[in-house]
Amino acid sequence: MGDAGFFKGTSADQDARFSDKQKKLLRSMNFPSEFSQKVDMKKVNMKVIKGWMAQRVSQLLGIEDEVVVEYAFGMLEEPLPDPKMMQINLQGFLDKNSQVFMLELWKLLLSAQNSLGGIPQQFLDQTKEELLQAKVPSS
Repeated sequence: MGDAGFFKGTSADQDARFSDKQKKLLRSMNFPSEFSQKVDMKKVNMKVIKGWMAQRVSQLLGIEDEVVVEYAFGMLEEPLPDPKMMQINLQGFLDKNSQVFMLELWKLLLSAQNSLGGIPQQFLDQTKEELLQAKVPSS
């Protein structure tokens, strides 16, 4: 009866069967170097990014899926989102395309935080090109 005040055995932290699966995945996966750079979401125009996300998810899945778009968008609502965790969380929906999607998204976010108005430079260049093409009369 001398052990009445103490618990015997192991805790969930000590037992390998209950290890954190996400930490294990983080260690086992290779991520692009861009993921080491942080993005300040306050500097990003989310309206533009959300439009791109919806379009890109539809392209990758072959169908329009608002659930995946809203889920990914929800993860971006943090002040400093973690692209590695986002990729792992989206992998169940996008499968092998999750890495492609996250790399493209992260590059856009990095560009957006450094540009005026929070719009990625790629989008600005694309719009500029479209305007120039519209001005040039076709012969």
